[in-house]
Amino acid sequence: MITEERMTSYINSLDTGHTPFLEKLEREAKADRVPIIRREMQSFLKVFLAIQRPENILEVGTAVGFSAILMAEYGVPDARITTIENYEKRFPVAEKNFRESGYEDRIAFLKGDAAEILKTLEGPYDLIFMDAAKGQYIHFLPETLRLLRTGGVLISDNVLQDGDVIESHFAVERRKRTIHKRMREYLYALKHDPCLRTSIVPLGDGITISVKV
Repeated sequence: MITEERMTSYINSLDTGHTPFLEKLEREAKADRVPIIRREMQSFLKVFLAIQRPENILEVGTAVGFSAILMAEYGVPDARITTIENYEKRFPVAEKNFRESGYEDRIAFLKGDAAEILKTLEGPYDLIFMDAAKGQYIHFLPETLRLLRTGGVLISDNVLQDGDVIESHFAVERRKRTIHKRMREYLYALKHDPCLRTSIVPLGDGITISVKV
């Protein structure tokens, strides 16, 4: 863990939770071993949505739709959310969840390879939430920046890889080395792009918050 486990558990114990539908969806996702955003990231997103009040949101990585529904629930009432997923087995589950949540009319669900779909979008978006295959973040970045409005925010989740990102290439398991290399490239790009102001925050498994200037 990036933060001390007892501290994270204490902070999460203070959380007041979400709507009954989101609580049920979170329990089901955990039971099915579907990765969704961690409780501390959920809390952060709710506060961020209240501060920035984005009206046009893009999410890369839908899974079962938990975070898209959370953003619809806790964002401004007229917010529009576009979310992209490439894993076919999750398509029907996400569609069912969007329908049952009551937010199906505000969530545009795009199915397929984000690298190709991003090229077809026009934007601009107020908020882009990156939570897809970690090794692809660096490849998505050029189109992501094109779609983000000036003053808009890019939030990327799970960027510290349970601490592996700080290890040397040879200290990381062989099967994880490509993702390790690409994530380090991604973090470097975010911090050194003159069009961005980026903070790397050890929240959950690490997030970045980038503002396009």
